[in-house]
Amino acid sequence: MLLLIQSATLVTAVWTSGLGPNLRLGLVVVGASVAVAVIELLVGGHTVLGVVGLLNVVLVGAVMGAVVLGVVDQGEVNRQSIVGAICIYVEIGMLFTFVYGAVAAIGAGSLFAQGTDGTPSLRLYFSYVTLATLGYGDYTPAGNLGHTLAVAEAMLGQLYLVTVVALLVARLNLRQRDERR
Repeated sequence: MLLLIQSATLVTAVWTSGLGPNLRLGLVVVGASVAVAVIELLVGGHTVLGVVGLLNVVLVGAVMGAVVLGVVDQGEVNRQSIVGAICIYVEIGMLFTFVYGAVAAIGAGSLFAQGTDGTPSLRLYFSYVTLATLGYGDYTPAGNLGHTLAVAEAMLGQLYLVTVVALLVARLNLRQRDERR
């Protein structure tokens, strides 16, 4: 079901970002997602679950790309471009959620040092806590890959906020100030 929702999100993002001619590619991805979802229901298993997680990573990455193109296409900093930038930040958290899910399904051993791979909602929670660098400490990644992913997510989250979003907001304020003069 999640693959289908992600596919619909991709088609919507492609459509609203003005990439309508590329909608066929989005529909091909939707078809592939439906096929993989059916295989998951029929076959199951950790490997198939890992492939589903990786397909979700691809879908979220494609949505992010469509939103980036929509933001850049604005040609100016406005409220819509800032909302798009914030949507990309939210999608980064989703992207890492699915990466953690794929690692949990395919990898050996537990994803978390607490001895569990966690549920999808726990991985979502962990991803956003890491992205925002809150670091509650109730769940910590196990192993080198888990550590590397968590550090990469935290760094990306902080750098994105202090560069991209802050720069857009500052430019919006400058533009509004210039319009008042």
